[in-house]
Amino acid sequence: MTGFKAYVVGGAVRDALLGRSVKDRDYVVVGASPEQMQALGFVAVGKDFPVFLHPQTHEEYALARTERKTAPGYAGFAFHATADVTLAQDLQRRDLTVNAIAQDEDGTLIDPYGGRADIEERVFRHVSPAFAEDPVRILRVARLTARFVEFSVAPETMALMRQMVESGEVDALVAERVWQEISRGLAEDKPSRMLSVLRDCGALARILPELHELIGVPLPEALIETTAINHEKDADYFAHALRVLDVAAAHDLELPTRFAVLVPHLGLAPINTEQASELAPNVRGVAIVEQLCKRLRVPHEVRDLAIMVAREHVAVKSANTMPAASMVKLLERCDAFRKQARFMALLDVCECVGANGVAADFPQKPLLQTALSTAQAVNAGEIAAEVMRTASERASDKIPDAIHAARVQAVAQALGSHE
Repeated sequence: MTGFKAYVVGGAVRDALLGRSVKDRDYVVVGASPEQMQALGFVAVGKDFPVFLHPQTHEEYALARTERKTAPGYAGFAFHATADVTLAQDLQRRDLTVNAIAQDEDGTLIDPYGGRADIEERVFRHVSPAFAEDPVRILRVARLTARFVEFSVAPETMALMRQMVESGEVDALVAERVWQEISRGLAEDKPSRMLSVLRDCGALARILPELHELIGVPLPEALIETTAINHEKDADYFAHALRVLDVAAAHDLELPTRFAVLVPHLGLAPINTEQASELAPNVRGVAIVEQLCKRLRVPHEVRDLAIMVAREHVAVKSANTMPAASMVKLLERCDAFRKQARFMALLDVCECVGANGVAADFPQKPLLQTALSTAQAVNAGEIAAEVMRTASERASDKIPDAIHAARVQAVAQALGSHE
């Protein structure tokens, strides 16, 4: 590009230096104006500052810029993007040194803030004190630790993050950005690290207080014995939630399931067979999950599974002692006949929580899968037609009970249990 120069920056350079595959490349352009970019066919897409799409590759090219804090929160910035902004000035506004490395067309690295050294040392370190001006960076650092499991957060960066929490800067985060970063972190290889970093800097108590309440709450002895079979004993419910989350990640479960494994013990309802019925759901836990999902504006698919887990995980755990009628009621409450995939996700969550993800240790899952397939095999249409043919009055009102009774009988026969 005549008269100005473009550099690859950010995650693409970092990942290449780490030997990771590079999917997307972002560019910063030094010495150009918006008019020059458009004259070359670049398409303007930036709302707050000049960002352009390459006319052929559609990769992003942003003009080098500086920024100035003008108000609390991640959106409170004024940007300055003119042809006289240098590459070093642009890199200085970035969050971490490992993301503040540029590469020119011939492969030469420009690293004014020591990013290559921090990559070698596997350390996330902030570039400048300006890091503290954007609370989203706390979430981003936490999320990156879940992806790059060999990295740690530099002590001075962790101290700065704590200051940001104590100053109230983190309270300016809006729900959409919190969920965006949290959901991305949950999808990483070791999502527990994200929550651990948020705990260590104090942000967990501000953005996920429901999870923070689990810290220091001891597990019941029965659960400690179960979790200690193949693992060290969990210190508390929070440690248990983190380990179970990593079990879900290790099984490559999807986002709704990973989020849902965090919720069964919110509210800390007792886990015992006496309470494992449709008459005694975890009412407090359900309310807490509903509140959490509403506050973070969690997508419906994720929210609905989490609420179901909070309501039904105790019942699922007691499935091996349930009569057939209770099993069928559980299936009906969960709308398993219409939404089978969601019910299977519920079983995946309960397996991770109840058996550390070891299928052999959680026979309730295949038991309920058999109950569902057996109940599904009942021909509801034939039963409805028979009721309509033989009932003397209000026949349509009797159809649901007749179908339910047939399902209970079939499940009882298949499982050798009493109705």
